[in-house]
This record gives sequence, structure tokens and C-alpha cells, in this order.
Amino acid sequence: MPLHLTKVAFAIESVDHLAERLRVRAAEGGALTTRYLPKRAAEITGGSLFWILKHQLVARSPILGFGDAEGGRVAIFLAPELVLVQARPKRAHQGWRYLEAADAPPDLGQGSAGMDALPPRLIGELSALALI
Repeated sequence: MPLHLTKVAFAIESVDHLAERLRVRAAEGGALTTRYLPKRAAEITGGSLFWILKHQLVARSPILGFGDAEGGRVAIFLAPELVLVQARPKRAHQGWRYLEAADAPPDLGQGSAGMDALPPRLIGELSALALI
């Protein structure tokens, strides 16, 4: 089972906003960049980047691979789709953190009948209520 990363969705106000930012980034051919290749990069390829929004894991972006970026940085290539997950509390942090597959929240839609028809914002709110 692949290893995952977590990252705070900085300056993002909603799941819809995150999805739009990722669509724009994908259209521009851009990737996320970081200073260093994660030490466990081989385990992460095929995993996902889980996004933290308002102190909760709310969605994930599948990681397609790693490459070189400008200025000696490392590019993290993400699939353009945003997969909503069952919201789970997660403290904000700086940088990247590893997330074991066993600790990753399941995707919404796995046992969430009818959720695919709802807008992402509402799904995020409903997931948050399920935690109360």
C-alpha cells in the first residue's frame, strides 16, 4: 500500500476553492514544488496528497510522480481531479508530513450513497457534521 503526504491548503477557503485552484494549476501545466525530494518518494508515488482545510483532512489529489523544477526545486505532479474524503481532524503543520495508508480517511462515495450528486462544498460540510 502506498504512502501518502499531507499538506495545509494555504489561503484556501473552501473545497470548491481548492478544486478550482487545482484545475487552474493543471491547465497551466504546473506542479507543486518543494525544496527537497521526500526521503520516502519511492513509497509515495502512487499515493495521494491529502489536503488539510480548516483543521481537517477533506480531500486528496493522486500523486503521479516527482521531477525537477526551476531553481533546483522538486516538482510533485498531481492528477487534476480532487477526490473528496470523509473529513477527519488533522492539526495544521508546516511543510509536508507522511500519512500511512492505514491512517488515511476513505473516499466519500465508498459507502456514501447519493453523495456524488452533491456539490463539494456541501459534502465537506456534511462530513464535518458527521465528526460531531
